Amino acid sequence: MKEILVKIKRIRAVAWQSKYNLLRQVKRMDWYIINKFIGTYVYSILLIISVSIVFDVNENLAKFATNNAPLRAIVFDYYANFVPYFANLFSPLFVFIAVIFFTSKLAGNSEIIAMLASGMSFKRLLRPYLISAALIALLNFYLGSYVIPKGTVVRHDFESLYKNNKKNTSASNIQLMVDQGVVAYISQYDDTRKTGYGFALYQFENKKMVSQMNANVIQYDTISDSRYHWKARNWKIRTLKGMREQITSGYELDTIIQMEPTDLVFSKGQQETFTSPELKRYISKQQSRGSSNVVQYEVEYHKRIASSFASFILTVIGVSLSSRKRKGGMGLYLGIGLALSFTYILLQTVSATFAINADTPPILAAWIPNILYAFIAYYCYRQAPN
Repeated sequence: MKEILVKIKRIRAVAWQSKYNLLRQVKRMDWYIINKFIGTYVYSILLIISVSIVFDVNENLAKFATNNAPLRAIVFDYYANFVPYFANLFSPLFVFIAVIFFTSKLAGNSEIIAMLASGMSFKRLLRPYLISAALIALLNFYLGSYVIPKGTVVRHDFESLYKNNKKNTSASNIQLMVDQGVVAYISQYDDTRKTGYGFALYQFENKKMVSQMNANVIQYDTISDSRYHWKARNWKIRTLKGMREQITSGYELDTIIQMEPTDLVFSKGQQETFTSPELKRYISKQQSRGSSNVVQYEVEYHKRIASSFASFILTVIGVSLSSRKRKGGMGLYLGIGLALSFTYILLQTVSATFAINADTPPILAAWIPNILYAFIAYYCYRQAPN
């Protein structure tokens, strides 16, 4: 009796594994479409990025020569980070082109007709496409959130040195709340030296100032193991206790102040140099300080998530448009696909601009393109052959 129960449990376990094991659910036809999808996607990226590199070299060669840019820096600091950045940026375009291109060929060879005629539903046909889209979406999200921002820092540094795209390295009259009831002021800050001049730190309790620190120079300690480590020179501290005032002073003082160089100088495209966890921490920190200069950072954070879902939406549109066999080949669908992809990328830029300049909620601005194109995808899906 025990042996029979053990066998029944084994049979149930095997049946459960066969039912929920994703690899077992992927059939030979699915692997065929996945290989076609991924292969065409990679091929289109290599083709278009190669053309982009040729145009970029032609445009910037004179600047590289004028500024004596080393060949190693051009290849490994600039183009090695240029390619992943733009490949990830235009990934929706590459997905759409890949789907339109190879699906139109399948339809032209009557392969999709054969699949549907064998009893396969259009919904079942979408499975390998969506699996491929999921792989691409996960890769894009990982690269865009953790890998590409680090390379963007290197690329921006190269551009500031050899392309005359000078970064903003100074700021004046900076005032920010570094902690609850603690306000810092810097008259002039030089980000190259990580040094501020004319520094003052005020501490308030119940709207009354209880201490004030002044320093002629304050410098961020870049080699310290801890964050927020500053060195103040020619400092003076006034402590107010009722009607009494205590003053202490000195030449150099190591102190912890809840601010970093990234809080003091804002340069164009700075939000692209933060990984997603860094973006989240930065946004939270700036919001707790009451800063309003975080909209572009919030848009960038939400856009990285929303862009990943674009692979699913554009894949459904592409398959729905190109799965029907028609006269004229793939030219019409390729043109529609390019138009929709470029419109999607343009809409992303426009919605981000609205978020910054028109008080649109950042999360809504990031998701507007996906919301609009989701309706287009649903309409195309309903019109697809079944």
